[in-house]
Amino acid sequence: MSSSSSSSQTEKAAGASPSVPPLPTNRIVLGCGAASLDYLATVAAFPKPDDKIRSTSLKVEGGGNTGNALTCAARLGLQPRIISKVANDAQGRKALAELEADGVDTSYMVVSENGNSPFTYVIVDNQTKTRTCIFTPGYPEMVPEDLSKSSLCSALDGASLVYFDGRFHETALVVAEEASRRKIPIFIDAERKREGLDDLLNLATYLVCSEKFPQAWTTAPSIPSALVSILMRVPNIKFVIVTLGEKGCIMLERSINEASEMEETNVGSLLESLRQKVDRNATVPTCISSKSSLRVSADGVGALSGRLLVCTAEVVPPLELIDTTGAGDAFIGAVLYGGCWM
Repeated sequence: MSSSSSSSQTEKAAGASPSVPPLPTNRIVLGCGAASLDYLATVAAFPKPDDKIRSTSLKVEGGGNTGNALTCAARLGLQPRIISKVANDAQGRKALAELEADGVDTSYMVVSENGNSPFTYVIVDNQTKTRTCIFTPGYPEMVPEDLSKSSLCSALDGASLVYFDGRFHETALVVAEEASRRKIPIFIDAERKREGLDDLLNLATYLVCSEKFPQAWTTAPSIPSALVSILMRVPNIKFVIVTLGEKGCIMLERSINEASEMEETNVGSLLESLRQKVDRNATVPTCISSKSSLRVSADGVGALSGRLLVCTAEVVPPLELIDTTGAGDAFIGAVLYGGCWM
């Protein structure tokens, strides 16, 4: 799938290393969301308005949040299934072929004989190592009627968890409601506010979100206070992770038991204390955790029993970094792998 940088990292993670744990007993995960095709044009520097520039390279690869995340999961040894929709055109056929080649079960994909598959133009800036995405949605969009009851039941049979990226919200809600009825954990990737996302969040077990989402969704004044707000507003969520790019991620986990200490700890102050413990010279990812079952609070929001974790990202040498396309999706794939152990 699209991301030369994340693919290499995934392959390293899936390689034979004594630190990699054995595969979980139940490796089946179901994903519902976007699968598309990416046209990745690398340029020396991002163009200015009305510029005409040449690309230094062009790649055409499978993409989409769910497609990318499940590709990563497959490369880590899981057995992913995907519910999505493409058209019977060149883009759709190539996206399907790439998923199948990586071991993703596409038998629950819907293929429309008419319309167009979703695709994205990705401008990769070789100077800043960033990417800009221009997305064209597929047509016709997936609707609940596209997925038969028998296909839905078959897709969920034996699944250890179900993942949603927020696309096809009506179909996603049908899948999530059935997963919830079967008591299958539900994993949500909240990249940004989307139509129907709140309904999915009400059924969520785990949440991973982008850096901008927590404050946009809660209107809290800071990311840490927004994480407290999310767990207060959605009581079924066990943990929320916010990804911060090269700065790693922050995770707030709800405790099963009530806090042993009644004194409240401000989440902002707690975050700063954990960050001060990070070894700035380390190049490999590290995780710093607070005590478990603290009474974590945010001004004007409330308090809950939980623990806060700060995780750093691997420091990738500039010469090894190609671009960041799909990096967040690869992170999701790794969290799905971890989720099969929960």
